[in-house]
Amino acid sequence: MTAKNAPERSGPVPASPQGVVSAPVVQGAPAPPQSDVSERLRQVAASLERQFLGKDEIIRLLLIAVVAGEHCVLLGPPGTAKSALIRSLAELMQARYFEYLLTRFTEPNEIFGPVDIAAFREGQYRRNTTGMLPEAEVVFLDEVFKSNSAILNALLTLLNERKYTSGGQVIRCPLISVFAASNEVPGDETLNAIFDRFLLRVRSDNLDAYHFSELLQRGLANEVRQMGGQPVQPLLSARELTEMGRSFGRRMNFSDAFLSVYKGLVFQIRAEGISLSDRRVVKMLKLFAASAFLEGRPSADASDFFVLKHVWNNEDQADILEGIVQPVLEAFYREHPDRRRVGAVGVGLEALAGEVDRIRQILTGGAALGDVQLFSQLKALGEIKTALAALPDPRAREIEARVGQLLEASFRSGRFAQI
Repeated sequence: MTAKNAPERSGPVPASPQGVVSAPVVQGAPAPPQSDVSERLRQVAASLERQFLGKDEIIRLLLIAVVAGEHCVLLGPPGTAKSALIRSLAELMQARYFEYLLTRFTEPNEIFGPVDIAAFREGQYRRNTTGMLPEAEVVFLDEVFKSNSAILNALLTLLNERKYTSGGQVIRCPLISVFAASNEVPGDETLNAIFDRFLLRVRSDNLDAYHFSELLQRGLANEVRQMGGQPVQPLLSARELTEMGRSFGRRMNFSDAFLSVYKGLVFQIRAEGISLSDRRVVKMLKLFAASAFLEGRPSADASDFFVLKHVWNNEDQADILEGIVQPVLEAFYREHPDRRRVGAVGVGLEALAGEVDRIRQILTGGAALGDVQLFSQLKALGEIKTALAALPDPRAREIEARVGQLLEASFRSGRFAQI
């Protein structure tokens, strides 16, 4: 499976007479109707959201990466559904999938395939890549930053150019996206190059306390499904997504107003000392267009700037990006109250209200509570209040007021003051 080095075009993107920046359209095989692919991708998102509680924004970002053909790294503690989420995404996309846990002792043949013995006997050195990373469409690499230099160097070209060199042969890979996971941001400067290839950086944490009951219900349902060996019904194929991607350049249209706001955000981000290279600034446009595509919109608008909250280089920068981007998002949603906020549907209002009533009964029931028990209940109330504040539903304001009253009564109690 060889590929010739095709000439690549580079240069500035021309602006149209109407003041809209457009990328040149790459001619290729006929693509399926984009509206159909967009709808089925939304079905993929809905299916994943039903399965994985509180991961709505992460799911949206994963799908944006898939549509844009970019890569994403998930950072967080073990057991936060990182691998399960990517595996389910690949199943729903009917994609050729490769997954591996990397260590500094991992050898290239474990990732890229063993040496082809038959070819080697004939004096040719090449790898048998069947079922390995070079032939996968969706890849998940756990603890990617712990791998050794031999693997990292090969990954750099594969991630950026979708090519893998084996025995002098250049293999063109059908890769759509690579998703990586790590417990922490790499601190070694030698890892900056591989980290830079992951355009999106997403935090995946354990769920807040108010999710606990629903977490158990959904988790149990998933365990039962897996034990029963129930197959997953794909909602689209990776081939369709690849064909759609060949004509995706037609959607890379951005108004002067959009680009003006984007320019201001980039300069603010850089002014705060957050490195955002010109390369990444240009590539972000693909993510904005992909976000609009997932919503069935012909072009990007200010709501798509939420992806800028996930371009940090270390986790301390996440709050800074939130402070820069969120005011732009809030202004947009004030003007468009009918639009759904990304990640705002983590848990239903009824579940939140039920959790508030449960905590009220614990705090006012007269039973003796230890300091740790009392603190945990008040912490849960604080998390619920934060979640309610992000919901536009007027009913959320009523529940939020009840939470505030309960917190105020607890803080005024002499017993709490002794903690």
